[in-house]
Amino acid sequence: MKYSYWEQKEWFGNVDFTIVGSGIVGLNCALTLAEKYPKATILVLEKGMLPQGASTKNAGFACFGSLSELIDDLETHSEEEVFNLVKKRWDGLQLLRKNLGDKAIDFQANKGYELYQDASFFESCNSQKKAINDLIKPIFNQDVFKESPNTFGFKNIESTYIVNQFEGQIDTGKMMAELLLKVQKAGIKIVNNTTVDSFEEHHGFVTVNTNQLDFKTANLLIATNGFAQQLIKENIQPARAQVLITKPIKELAIKGTFHLDKGYYYFRNINNRILFGGGRNLDFKGEETTDFGESALIQNTLKTILKETILPNTAFEIDYSWSGIMGVGNQKKAIVKPLSNRVFCGVRLGGMGVAIGSLVGKELAELT
Repeated sequence: MKYSYWEQKEWFGNVDFTIVGSGIVGLNCALTLAEKYPKATILVLEKGMLPQGASTKNAGFACFGSLSELIDDLETHSEEEVFNLVKKRWDGLQLLRKNLGDKAIDFQANKGYELYQDASFFESCNSQKKAINDLIKPIFNQDVFKESPNTFGFKNIESTYIVNQFEGQIDTGKMMAELLLKVQKAGIKIVNNTTVDSFEEHHGFVTVNTNQLDFKTANLLIATNGFAQQLIKENIQPARAQVLITKPIKELAIKGTFHLDKGYYYFRNINNRILFGGGRNLDFKGEETTDFGESALIQNTLKTILKETILPNTAFEIDYSWSGIMGVGNQKKAIVKPLSNRVFCGVRLGGMGVAIGSLVGKELAELT
């Protein structure tokens, strides 16, 4: 299809900044650019009808790491690096709340609970609780992790939870709808159903080749996270996360966000339904994909845990399931850097997009 003079001129003429990806990172990048360069023309390209990847598909956890996750992180990161990871996640969550407002994203500070299926693993984590609390206390000015009895009636777990006093939850759909509205009000154009196939930098501009048309932009910013390998060569792999949700359950008393098995499983109550996701650790290689979809192995495991552990005495029906694509790598630190004079990237959010997406988007824009 050929585009008209009006279309070419209004949407693709004299573009100062083109952002690839309309997720949390891309939209926050666009807003920061609009503040920094009030007269600039900013264009956001999105390959899906709605933001693809994980921004509209995540579980809505306003989290920064469970106790076992942070202990696990210390196996591959220094204490300083883990401290900085937690601080960045916490700062990012405060930026998200400040930018959009708690009411607009339905933020609730209902705490986070880590459940343990193995006594020795619980004892191991609990014995390191004080060290982790001491490590991150300068961020929160008090202990983050405490013990609590199993008050929600879960089965096949240890009788004690480890509670994160500062974990919260949001409504993912409301968050992204509010972010999109804010971007549109700022006069930033978003073009959907447009996939960037390649780009080429020239002297003074970048040519962007898409499945719809080719055009020029002064600067290109890549915010496609799990899909980034399709455009750039960085240490980032896609990681699919599968999620299911039940039909509404009467008098569902479960409140808060819950982690199981080092955070590889996670669930919460949303509108009197249980949203339950995870299981990537059952098939790391198979879930290293950019294909949306579900696998029988993981879906069946989720249903089993739901029946035997989470809702052992409650009848429920699965309403539907979906998947999202995260970006992970050999380090949990996001990659935010210039790739050349006019091309920049903000990717590899490591499953912490809600926490750090706003901050990574801001940092990406500030590279220009």
